[in-house]
Amino acid sequence: MADSHSTGPSVAFAAVTKRYSGGAVAVDDVSLEIAGGAFVALVGSSGSGKSTLLKMINRLIVPSAGVVRIDGADVADGPAYALRRRIGYVFQNIGLFPHMTVGENVAIGLRLAGERDTAARVAALLDLVDLPQAFAARMPDALSGGQRQRVGVARALATAPGLLLLDEPFGALDPVTRDQLGNAVRALHDRLGLTTIMVTHDMAEGLILADRVLVMDAGRIVADATPQALLAGQGGAVADALVAVPSEQARRLRALEEGA
Repeated sequence: MADSHSTGPSVAFAAVTKRYSGGAVAVDDVSLEIAGGAFVALVGSSGSGKSTLLKMINRLIVPSAGVVRIDGADVADGPAYALRRRIGYVFQNIGLFPHMTVGENVAIGLRLAGERDTAARVAALLDLVDLPQAFAARMPDALSGGQRQRVGVARALATAPGLLLLDEPFGALDPVTRDQLGNAVRALHDRLGLTTIMVTHDMAEGLILADRVLVMDAGRIVADATPQALLAGQGGAVADALVAVPSEQARRLRALEEGA
């Protein structure tokens, strides 16, 4: 699979709000722009609105007000299925079809788009996510959690999207596998020239993988900064509280090492 020589699309939110029946507001008047080719982490506690904001990009959730644009075009223009074929989407529970082989799972987007001879493309995608090509014939239940999530990434990239959305993609994995897969996704982002937006509740993960971190609280963006700026305490109270957790863990580990 050839490396990309282009940059992924920009994404913009203009006064976007999501209000549910009963009055609960999940996203509250968010306006921001994400440049093409950026790797952005959406970080916040549970219920802060980060997954809701992400899902409005591919129309899994429709905003109550405001507009979401990809490269200047309203995502509401045209059918949802056409939009989603241009967007890779990976989520925590992976969602592989258990009755299909790995190869069939990876190729499903291609087949929905009308392609029939998908074997070479599947093989290239498995190479891309560092899985043996022989895995194409296996069933999902024969794979580890990390391997299944790599299949999910391969499936998301099958139609060569320029935009990759990750919704808590590593949350169910053990720490070692989570770190390995996070690094692999970051490498794919760089290699393919993607625009990547990742939702995570893990501030350390966002700081390590992303170029820009957006911190959400009660449906609003309360910090928008580089990892370096957040570590320097420039993100405000909510961001500082999230940064304090991995910072304190790192301090305690250093103390243990020095006391050994």
